[in-house]
Amino acid sequence: MKKTPLSQQIWSIPNLLSIFRIVLIPLFVWRYVTAQTKEEFYAAALIIALSGLTDLLDGLIARRFHMITELGKALDPFADKLTQGALLLCLIMDYPFMKGLIVLFLVKELSMAALSAVLYRRGKKLDGAKWFGKVSTAVFYAVSLILIVFTGLPRSVSNALIGLSAVMMLIAFAGYARLLVGMYRGTKDEKGNKQ
Repeated sequence: MKKTPLSQQIWSIPNLLSIFRIVLIPLFVWRYVTAQTKEEFYAAALIIALSGLTDLLDGLIARRFHMITELGKALDPFADKLTQGALLLCLIMDYPFMKGLIVLFLVKELSMAALSAVLYRRGKKLDGAKWFGKVSTAVFYAVSLILIVFTGLPRSVSNALIGLSAVMMLIAFAGYARLLVGMYRGTKDEKGNKQ
């Protein structure tokens, strides 16, 4: 089967949407860091909402119109992680409890990257995001939007929301770790099915 050249993969609609999400990151950071009015915080939230919408659309378009590419499989999660990292670093300025979530995020992503690299050398790779990862990401974005829009939330409420996101991230971490270790041992395939 002939591979599509990289130059052509870049110009597919899903990949352009992923690139657009990466371009939105510095715009969001600038808007959030310099925000002083409610309207400016709303604008920052709108940028993140737009990023989330394009994230949803790129996957739907890629599957519906058979535009899945190797570049897209790498670009989409890369854009996700960059966006999440930017959100965490921005929100920590106003929500100190976010430090724990940053540590958890780094441990999760670095561990998964290491396990995935080991599997890749064995000719195996994960077949896309799993439901627990998608739920964790959705909760993270929802919590982030709430924290950006409602800047005057009581500390107990904001900490509870951050805690909820941390719990979902832990569940996703455990799910992916179990799946990747199972693939390493040869007891599961890339879709998470027992062999």
